[in-house]
Amino acid sequence: MKLSDSLQTLNVEERVQRIVTTIRAEEARLRAKYTILQYQDWIGLGIMLFSLVGMMGSAALYYVDVIPAWAAIVAAAIFASLSHELEHDLIHRQYFKKNAFMHNLMMWLVWIMRPNTINPWYRRKMHFLHHKTSGTQQDLEERLVGNGIGNQLLRYLVMFDGLLGMLVRRKVLSKEVDEFDVEKMLSSAFPIAVLYFTAWYAFLVFHGVDFLWGTALAYPAWMLNIVSGLNFLVVVLIAPNFLRSGCLNFVTSHMHYYGGVDNILQQTQVLKGWFMLPFHLFCFNFGSTHGIHHFVVGQPFYIRQMVAKVAHKVMKENGVRFNDFKSFVHANRYIVEPSR
Repeated sequence: MKLSDSLQTLNVEERVQRIVTTIRAEEARLRAKYTILQYQDWIGLGIMLFSLVGMMGSAALYYVDVIPAWAAIVAAAIFASLSHELEHDLIHRQYFKKNAFMHNLMMWLVWIMRPNTINPWYRRKMHFLHHKTSGTQQDLEERLVGNGIGNQLLRYLVMFDGLLGMLVRRKVLSKEVDEFDVEKMLSSAFPIAVLYFTAWYAFLVFHGVDFLWGTALAYPAWMLNIVSGLNFLVVVLIAPNFLRSGCLNFVTSHMHYYGGVDNILQQTQVLKGWFMLPFHLFCFNFGSTHGIHHFVVGQPFYIRQMVAKVAHKVMKENGVRFNDFKSFVHANRYIVEPSR
């Protein structure tokens, strides 16, 4: 990306400061214009309740046969994507910072809504490490979701099945990442993520066996009752989060660079456009707005959406890349383009 002549003489720190100053100024303008934004704790709580009610409502509609399974899965995945953004904000203590009970209650609820993740208290440590080591070998958070993996088959396994992907790559991660500890990762998944993956694998095994040999098997009534409940749980919670996390991991592992990163301008790119809509639908426009967070950390996700137009302009002017799809074919490495 070629910088304008007026910016050619600025060093990295000056360009970063321009981006940060512009984003903060736009946030200040919006907060002054919309005074409701001062109620940040309650906005966060309201969004969480909206997300929770939306997931429960879609489950109820599916239960009474008002909507089909596919619609319930899509709706729940969209609502769950909000809870992911809330968890990220909570990690940065954007809501109820001075009220431990409410803060931890929200942490519990967003974990329950996204049960295929480690607990958010442990993820806080990983995420802070991410900000310190983004784009490097030590960035455990992004490496766990596929960043830097050149083998596409392995990459998709990691993106869509975090547990199996971690176990397959545990030796590599143990060797290369100082903070990786498989026992701590597994303990941080207990009990909610453990229950999620137990139910998910049980569902897959049963229906796989039933597909191959079901006509020759006689299932006891108690087993069929369990499977019936499991089928419902898969539609309203497990499959939606499989879809949500898969789309999120695809986006985040490709928008973050891995290797060749020397500064914050090179840590992320911006992925936006109609071609990203199928993924962004289930991760709340993450690829378009998450890069803003790397420049201004203490900002709720809905503010990032509001400042995005102004932020994207100044980010592009100062050298942040947009839709760098070449990174997809060289394992996300940031490759410096030759001067023209």
